[in-house]
Amino acid sequence: MEQERIEGEVARRSALIYLPVTVGAAIVFLLAASLVGGYPPVAKIGGMVWVGLLSLIVSMPLVTSRVKNKYRGSTGSSTVSAH
Repeated sequence: MEQERIEGEVARRSALIYLPVTVGAAIVFLLAASLVGGYPPVAKIGGMVWVGLLSLIVSMPLVTSRVKNKYRGSTGSSTVSAH
């Protein structure tokens, strides 16, 4: 039961990091495509979705493992004992 709570907390904290990173990367792409070239709206939006999806795929495992390691370090061990 305690392990499920810890995993849920790690997942929530991770999502609060990688989702803004993903949205930020997609917005940066949209801005760059809008400012640099005369690309049609379909290409800009399609590229934005593609960059967002790829950045989500890359950032999710990286951020989750880092948050999990940080959480384990703050508790002093990989398991939490009930007192």
